[in-house]
Amino acid sequence: MAAQFAGAAVLTFLLTLATLASCNTEGDILYLQRMAWRDPNNVLQSWDPTLVNPCTWFHVTCNNDNSVIRVDLGNAGISGPLLPTLGGLKNLQYLELYGNSLNGTIPATLGNLTNLISLDLWDNLLTGAIPTSLGAISTLRFLRLYENNLTGSLPASLGSLTNLQELEIQKNVLTGAIPSSLGNIKSLEILRLNSNMLTGMVPQEILSLVILGNLSELNIANNNLAGTVRSSGLRGQAEDCRLRDLGNADIRDTIPELGGLKNLYKLYDNTLKEYSALMDRKWVQNTRELSQRQP
Repeated sequence: MAAQFAGAAVLTFLLTLATLASCNTEGDILYLQRMAWRDPNNVLQSWDPTLVNPCTWFHVTCNNDNSVIRVDLGNAGISGPLLPTLGGLKNLQYLELYGNSLNGTIPATLGNLTNLISLDLWDNLLTGAIPTSLGAISTLRFLRLYENNLTGSLPASLGSLTNLQELEIQKNVLTGAIPSSLGNIKSLEILRLNSNMLTGMVPQEILSLVILGNLSELNIANNNLAGTVRSSGLRGQAEDCRLRDLGNADIRDTIPELGGLKNLYKLYDNTLKEYSALMDRKWVQNTRELSQRQP
């Protein structure tokens, strides 16, 4: 009897999947995702596929056309994978799934979410590479993938996110070089790449965002970076530089380029052996604080 019941349950599940896949509406996409997740706190109990649309479901927000624009499930206690079908939520602007136990990879189909403003997948158990397809989301302002187990290199395609304000990918297992294409993001205000396994040199294009862009926080501490690419002759002239956190990267080659940063509040360089001598250099007088303290 138990075997027959289990078989019937599996058959019902498969038929449901087939029905949902054939409809492919936004409610179907979300319900399919619900079935793939474990939800011990029953936060998804209201996700009823028999309703006309998902706009009355908890944690889902729709626009005036009854199209899903937000999914807010931060710290919801859910676990399981992200399904590629999420890429079909064509009007989605906010995907907030942080602070859960999501596992598996980030679907490349999320790059189809061409209206997305915020992608928050931080503090989960996600693995695999960061999809290069995310670089196609030109509307993206906040990309936060930190505190996962992501591997591989930083995609150079992220440099196409010219509206991005915050890029936070710290505390993963990323390797390889920091792509110089990130220097194309003049809107970038926060760049946190600390606590990975990144190697090579810090591209001057990124440091130049202090001068030519809006970058106010740069954290590359606790990597395996060798230093900085020598400058093309730019001199610091930024007036709004609030925090420059270079962690354990050796920035000695770039020090002359930072001399005009009058509003540079803090500069961290944990490997700078000439720290005492550096304090006597004239350019340091233009900064608020120079520290070797580990942030």
